[in-house]
Amino acid sequence: MSRRTISVNYLARVEGEGALRLTIKDGAVRNAELRIFEPPRFFEALLRGRSYTEAPDITARICGICPVAYQMSAVHAIEAAFGLQLDRPLRDLRRLLYCGEWIESHALHIYLLHAPDFLGYAGAVDMGRDHPALLRRGLALKKAGNTVMAQLGGREVHPINVRVGGFYRAPRRRELAPLAETLKRAREDALDTVRWVAGFDFPECDRGYQFVALRHPDEYPMNEGRIVSNRGLDIAAGDYNHHFVESQVRHSTALHSHLRSQEAYLVGPLARYSLNHDRLAPLAREAAAEAGLGTTCHNPFHSIIVRSVEVLHACDEALRLIANYQEPAAPAQTIEPIAGEGCACTEAPRGLLFHRYRLDDQGIIQDVQIVPPTAQNQPSIEADLKVLANDWLDLPDTALRARCEQTVRNYDPCISCATHFLNLEVRHE
Repeated sequence: MSRRTISVNYLARVEGEGALRLTIKDGAVRNAELRIFEPPRFFEALLRGRSYTEAPDITARICGICPVAYQMSAVHAIEAAFGLQLDRPLRDLRRLLYCGEWIESHALHIYLLHAPDFLGYAGAVDMGRDHPALLRRGLALKKAGNTVMAQLGGREVHPINVRVGGFYRAPRRRELAPLAETLKRAREDALDTVRWVAGFDFPECDRGYQFVALRHPDEYPMNEGRIVSNRGLDIAAGDYNHHFVESQVRHSTALHSHLRSQEAYLVGPLARYSLNHDRLAPLAREAAAEAGLGTTCHNPFHSIIVRSVEVLHACDEALRLIANYQEPAAPAQTIEPIAGEGCACTEAPRGLLFHRYRLDDQGIIQDVQIVPPTAQNQPSIEADLKVLANDWLDLPDTALRARCEQTVRNYDPCISCATHFLNLEVRHE
């Protein structure tokens, strides 16, 4: 009997702290564990007893890369509890803000975290020494997204302009003109990015994922839509807990999410793209076809192409929203708190994000549930590692580690902006 254990003690550049362990016995991977050991931050408990007005600013602190996703999910859920429906101009402004986050988050992942894997570099700094123009393009794209967030959110990180009912301040139409010029340049950079990443050398892989994402009647989903899957699921956000369940596993302080049938599922760019290809902007659809993507994508290593297509879509969508922008009559609609419960899902860059709030008649939060994308993807990450690593067992430990790292990075897990694993431990028994 032969036994081989691959342990990565710390995942660097991820949102939080985690590790990886593969157990190989008799020539096959028997177990794969993504070990998240960061202490829980108890955001759900922190929100209890606070006014609904505090939720957007508190939830934004959950993530420095995708704070808008947490704010949007929070305000939509609370507005659902109050029975509030926003006017079109305010809704469009929120979508524009979300476009900014998609651009900056995806650009960060593509250029600084994931591309070095495909080009054979230890990280973005090494890549930038040989390809400075590429790094400059990636940083320019990220800056364009940050500019959108600063313009609408008040600052680039943890925006402060979002409130339940709308915004504290809505921009004047003339203030968005410089933003449009920035986004036009970004759209060209995004198109070049799709063409660039499409030329990478990708491992052959076809995984039979159960995709889960939002779907909207008219739009590529960001803020709104029904929860659908490629296996017949079609529900409102309020029915989320009837179909999905969270459970604790010994090796992770983050909860694992499954369908109640105990099936794993995938959220994020591959799921959004495969379930909403027909909702992409024409320019993004054409670029996807040119890059060799079909209408669905089951190769996790192609996620970098799909993210680049989503950046292109977000740039184009942001320009459309700016061109059609009508200043709202007021920056926010009037709120009359009532007792109730509201649920909402939005599409964070990394995938479906669920929020549920129960409030009393004064608008004081009684209970909260937040299910982030990475919690939903953890079972699929482990399943990918267990299946795919079997084909790489003839590799030396260092090369096997690199392939496993790349596999995890396909998901851009929000444990703390990851690209590296460190301190590989190999035990042979």
